[in-house]
Amino acid sequence: MAESEEQEKLLKRINELAHKNKKEGLTEAETRERERLRREYIKNFRETMRSNIEMMRIYDKDGNEVTPEKVREVQRKKGLRDD
Repeated sequence: MAESEEQEKLLKRINELAHKNKKEGLTEAETRERERLRREYIKNFRETMRSNIEMMRIYDKDGNEVTPEKVREVQRKKGLRDD
C-alpha cells in the first residue's frame, strides 16, 4: 500500500502543476519539479509492473500452466519456482 500512496501523492502534485501550467504557466523551478516527478512516477510504475509480471503464472482453460519461458526463467532466478 505504501507504494500506491506514494504514487497517488506524486500524481496529485503532477496534476496540480499541470493545472497551474494551463492557467498561468510555471516557473523554471516548477518545470524542473514537474519533470522530476514525472520521471519518478514512471520509474515507480515500471518497477511495479515488472514485479507484477514476474510474479504472474498463466494457465490455459484446461488448467495447464502456459507461463512464457522468459518469465519462468526470471522466476527461477529469484527463487520463485522449483521446476
